Amino acid sequence: MAKETPVTIHRNERVLAFMIAGIVGLSIVAFLTVIIATAVGLPGNQFQGGFWQAVALLPGVGLPIGFLLIIALLVISARRRGRDAAASVPRNSSSTKK
Repeated sequence: MAKETPVTIHRNERVLAFMIAGIVGLSIVAFLTVIIATAVGLPGNQFQGGFWQAVALLPGVGLPIGFLLIIALLVISARRRGRDAAASVPRNSSSTKK
């Protein structure tokens, strides 16, 4: 039976994953807050300034940033796995054709 090695997540991947979770989670909470506020009866002119303007703007900025961070996480993870796979394959000079 082959010995299984545990998959380790490197620090930069872990940081990116938590950043994605935080930004997307906060954006979804802000989106739901705006929906609930309008359902309760908050007038539309209240969203023009202050706190509510920031809450209403957050999903429009946070979700695209989260999407870009997901792409960055996929690229970093693919590059690391490719490097690990290339490092684990032993190089044999007799198997290469010239």
